[in-house]
Amino acid sequence: MEYKSQRIVMYEHLNSAGILFGGRAMSWIDEEAIIFAADLLESINIATLKISEIKFENPAQLGDILLLGTNLSKVGTSTISIECEIRNKTTNKLIVHVQEVIIVALDKNKKPTPHKLAIKNN
Repeated sequence: MEYKSQRIVMYEHLNSAGILFGGRAMSWIDEEAIIFAADLLESINIATLKISEIKFENPAQLGDILLLGTNLSKVGTSTISIECEIRNKTTNKLIVHVQEVIIVALDKNKKPTPHKLAIKNN
């Protein structure tokens, strides 16, 4: 897993129970996967196609510094699959893990198209 980004949990990131709102964590994961894919594919003509089950393992508290990790897990013709997680930097506890975020390359008409990695492998 490659950890490139960090976030600090602030008041506006908390839910009514006083811990990190799940929707905020999901948003961070989606953004991190897109940035990872854009760097890898050298393109911003991409979109999230699917996110697998999201499993929250531990809560994140106000003030926690979180690490966002990504790992390329599969390369398709027009898609790549990325494994993502958020980990607490201080405790090293896993906050949330997503087995698969599928990113699709798009042409100028917003239709799936072969990406750079698929073309390289041919």
